[in-house]
Amino acid sequence: MRTVRDESGTRLLLIKQSGDSSRVRDPETGEERYVPNDELEFVDESPLDTAAGTVPDATRTILTAVRDDRSLGLLFELDRRGPLAVRDLLSGYDLCESDLHGLLGEFRAAGLVDEATVAGERGYRLTDEAVEGLDYLRAGEKS
Repeated sequence: MRTVRDESGTRLLLIKQSGDSSRVRDPETGEERYVPNDELEFVDESPLDTAAGTVPDATRTILTAVRDDRSLGLLFELDRRGPLAVRDLLSGYDLCESDLHGLLGEFRAAGLVDEATVAGERGYRLTDEAVEGLDYLRAGEKS
């Protein structure tokens, strides 16, 4: 499989190439169609990178920053409960102080959390990028 670009500049995944036309798939919609070969240009990009490009940047940031269920759960809890004081994070969840601060440091570096003042104490809140990324992940959530 290879990445190609059609005349409009849309990146597509080349499924099969024949003499006059090629079968391509739109990585965003999954739609497959035939396109004349002279309307396609090969692109120097991995087809896996092209497929990953269909996921919003904010969500990809979360996927690269989260290393396990506990870290993902921390982001969801910050989203659902709003800004939380460090004291509440430590007492409410099964994270020791160094693990919590390690996760929060990684999330800050990724742009997913910011420091916040919560009831006069130091705490953390999600950034708009984190909220956007979680919304995308949650879109398939069952009611």
